Amino acid sequence: MTLAQRAKIPPKMRRAKGTRMPEYEEILYAVDGAVLTITLNRPDKLNAFTFVMMRELIDSFDRADADDDIRVVIVTGAGRGFCAGADLAGAGSTFDYRNEDGSEPDLESVRDGGGLVALRVFRSTKPVIAAINGPAVGVGVTMTLPMDIRLASEDARFGFVFARRGLVPEAASSWFLPRVVGINRAMEWVATGRVFPASEALAGGLVRSVHPADELLPAAHALATEIVENTSPVSIAVARQMLWRMLGADHPMEAHKIDSRAIFELGRQADAREGVVSFLEKRPARFSMRVSSDMPSFFPWWEEPRFA
Repeated sequence: MTLAQRAKIPPKMRRAKGTRMPEYEEILYAVDGAVLTITLNRPDKLNAFTFVMMRELIDSFDRADADDDIRVVIVTGAGRGFCAGADLAGAGSTFDYRNEDGSEPDLESVRDGGGLVALRVFRSTKPVIAAINGPAVGVGVTMTLPMDIRLASEDARFGFVFARRGLVPEAASSWFLPRVVGINRAMEWVATGRVFPASEALAGGLVRSVHPADELLPAAHALATEIVENTSPVSIAVARQMLWRMLGADHPMEAHKIDSRAIFELGRQADAREGVVSFLEKRPARFSMRVSSDMPSFFPWWEEPRFA
């Protein structure tokens, strides 16, 4: 990590227990209390997405899930951009993923890098807040769709520009985007490929709120703090997966099955007792259960699909 990178890390950063702080090339990993901030860190390139960034993002979410002291993840960008999309240094061959020897890869094994990041965010046991501080185009916006809450700066711009580049939406966004904003709005943005302002993103439900640039990260941290100070981490981990995965259920009975198991198992545990007693005693709850060791026996209740 360069001295310039170190200078951008908040002073309250702490180490995860038993680990060294990770040193990344293209992201920053800063922990302040119970909140992890991941910063896309190629400001001279508007944080354009590369395979290095892809691998580092996946690793950072692995680390976050393994650290019980991290309760919320914020993702933002360094400099004046969030992420300008894929790095186009390869010019016309940027998206031509041939093998190094020029041979064609097996079509059934080719994996979209943005999709690998999106699927990893989707599996997170911690709530994820996107603080979109500037342009978020292509994979720069689709990577945020599996994040739970998106806040934008007034300087943010968004674009699902794929058809203007002869491509199609990636990062599993054909699944996420219509679920976030509805099929009509999703298709309009994809079909036009236009870049639009934060005000349109707010009106379309893509972002939760729009803030002056200097108020964006404080707003994201205030929301993260509200989660940290008031909720059980195990409850949030289970509820996050319940809400996301029920989007694909074909009947509310599927939700009722999971609700029933979760209420039965968690209702007998320490956090439920503490939640009720603290409410009756009119004091803040002190939740003790940990995601690493106290998840309900039925979790996960789904079988992870294979890429085949």
